[in-house]
Amino acid sequence: MLTQAIDYRDECDALYALLADVDAAQWSQPTQFKRWTLDDVLGHLHMFDYAARLTLEGPNAFAAFWDSFSHSLAAGHSMVEYTRVWLRGCAGRELLESWHDFSHQVADEYAGLDPARRVKWAGPDMSVRSCISARQMETWAHGQAAFDMLGRVRVEHDRIRNIAIMGVNTFGWTFVNRGRAAPTTKPHVRLRSPSGEWWTWHEPDSRNFVEGSAVEFCQVVAQTRNIADTALRVSGEAAHEWMSLAQCFAGPPETPPAPGSRFVRVGSHPS
Repeated sequence: MLTQAIDYRDECDALYALLADVDAAQWSQPTQFKRWTLDDVLGHLHMFDYAARLTLEGPNAFAAFWDSFSHSLAAGHSMVEYTRVWLRGCAGRELLESWHDFSHQVADEYAGLDPARRVKWAGPDMSVRSCISARQMETWAHGQAAFDMLGRVRVEHDRIRNIAIMGVNTFGWTFVNRGRAAPTTKPHVRLRSPSGEWWTWHEPDSRNFVEGSAVEFCQVVAQTRNIADTALRVSGEAAHEWMSLAQCFAGPPETPPAPGSRFVRVGSHPS
């Protein structure tokens, strides 16, 4: 069984537990992420979970969805506008249940697949393992906006290792996606997991490294926090440049949030 699919399902369950008691008025309140509402956040996750299921049917099935989505953006419509049309009025509690039920279907289907199988996506083709890891990453990253808005501190788990791996593996992508040459030497990365284990990547280098909390590293590469709002230790020009631009997700270059713009709202307490 593909463990990344189980991690994705568990991430969805954690977000579902957070949103299960949200009252009707809160669904339309803006979050700190581009002022998307909770409905917008969940609708985005639901639509791209659908795309992740669709791509298993073959490249043509995914291409039809992506062409429709791309043409809408090219016509001047926003991602949120397209998603709201795609949802056909599904919102609030109905959306929560639809998204959660479908996420389990996606997890179950991916869990039994060959991890190395290639599937179509917006950028280069991906492995099944990478595709479902990306769904976990998006659930975790967009879920951060919900936790922050509701004033809740998320209990983290070592399943975020999948997200940390994506962050490390997209070092070069961060630069190439901006039309720049990636530094030739990759920084050493040393991260402390939620359980206290140390995870490391690349050769030790006392002058070129990123070290600290795995959660904060994932927040930076998924652009839910600015590097200045973390306690990560960063040394070396390549490492500093990477952390100032890091982007572990597909699509055009996105600007990380400004320092101090993403935080748990006053009155936070452990979830």
